[in-house]
Amino acid sequence: MFFFVSRAVILTVLLVSLIVVGTTAPAWAAQLDARINPDKDSSPFKMSYLKTIFIEYPNGGNLFDELRGKQWTVTGTADSSNPGVQELMNKLNQGIADDGSQARISDLNVFYDFHLKARNISTSIDYKVILEGILTNYVITKDSQRTLIDLGWRGLSVDGEIVIDGVEINIPLNLIRDQEPQAYTFFVGTEAEDVLNRNLINADFILEQPMTKWHFLFDPTGINVDAHTFGLDESISGFVVSSWTMGESSIREGIQIEKIYEAEIMSDEKYFIRSVQSADQGNLAAIGFGALDRLDGVEIAGITPRPPEGYATTSTGGFPIMIVYGMAGMAAIGGIGFFIYSNRSLKHIKSEQTGIDPGRLVGYQTSASSGGYQTNRGEAQLKDDTDYQKHRNVYEETQQQSPPPQTSTPTMIDQACGCEADSGDPDYSCDCAMQGHCICSADCKCTTDVCKEAVGQLS
Repeated sequence: MFFFVSRAVILTVLLVSLIVVGTTAPAWAAQLDARINPDKDSSPFKMSYLKTIFIEYPNGGNLFDELRGKQWTVTGTADSSNPGVQELMNKLNQGIADDGSQARISDLNVFYDFHLKARNISTSIDYKVILEGILTNYVITKDSQRTLIDLGWRGLSVDGEIVIDGVEINIPLNLIRDQEPQAYTFFVGTEAEDVLNRNLINADFILEQPMTKWHFLFDPTGINVDAHTFGLDESISGFVVSSWTMGESSIREGIQIEKIYEAEIMSDEKYFIRSVQSADQGNLAAIGFGALDRLDGVEIAGITPRPPEGYATTSTGGFPIMIVYGMAGMAAIGGIGFFIYSNRSLKHIKSEQTGIDPGRLVGYQTSASSGGYQTNRGEAQLKDDTDYQKHRNVYEETQQQSPPPQTSTPTMIDQACGCEADSGDPDYSCDCAMQGHCICSADCKCTTDVCKEAVGQLS
């Protein structure tokens, strides 16, 4: 009974979890995607910033009344000809210079999308800003052996307001101020104001995470002579491609957790504000084989067309092969230990005496001869009836409890069927159903078993 109750509880929890996950809006953070070509003066990059704000009013209230049933979207795009985009590009380049990098952004396109959805107990606001641009001046030095490229530009962050076509895209609270001025008054002067004033365009963690803790892989596919037949870009023809990725929790990178900032608002009712972002992610690739280093405190990569002779690596960036073999050996030792334990357990089970002690049994022959042939079949039975109740056949018990079969009472005609008792008195007619010995004539029609057997012997 407990098993079925536990199973029902587990299924219920899983169902509720699926419902919650299916109805919860995804929340992400900064995501970097870039491919650097050391043989060119410029390379494209893409940076995405995502955040979700939850305004919760579990007990209703004036804030609920103000946001009830509302749903709107603010979206737009702009290029480097827009004054707001130019201001953003200048601030990004200033931040890159402050980080010690010589790289610069020469072109930039901005896409923004903000969406508010009011529900019965909460309102969510999704913020998304995507920057796509061209990176230049990342080549530090180049010779016939290798090219040094700058990787210190990764922290693309800006502080303060960024207004593009009248829409402020960096401070979440300013969007509420412009779109929902009545709801905005609930946040001013409270702890929620600090939560909602955090910059959306922020990728500091991507820069703070050392490249040596990123996962490293290199793909030698481009070296193949016929690489172009597989649809590969001509820019990687004859080269390997090095890739660094971050954002996955591991021993090397540490635990990557989502960023959650919370605050309470005490007004006519208690309201809760939550700002949610998942861990930052980065995907950075360079054409050629990249070896990481530092120059004046800035992370760089030395790029060569091919990896060093005999070089082999894994996604961990040089994970020792002996550790791999060691892990396989530990698994083998664990398997051997499991089989030894199982074998001992099996022997222990076999050594345990179950059932009737063979010393208390005695055999007897049950076969009978037929012509000149006799079998050697036999049966075993207990020498005594000690502990009989422990070993008796359940079917025997059933048979003892079942009512005896009904027997027909022989009539007077059957009783006078020429049966004579051993006493020799011919006038005495035996009761064929009761006497142990009867002498019956061949034409006796008595229906009792004892007479049938006797008649059968006479015939």
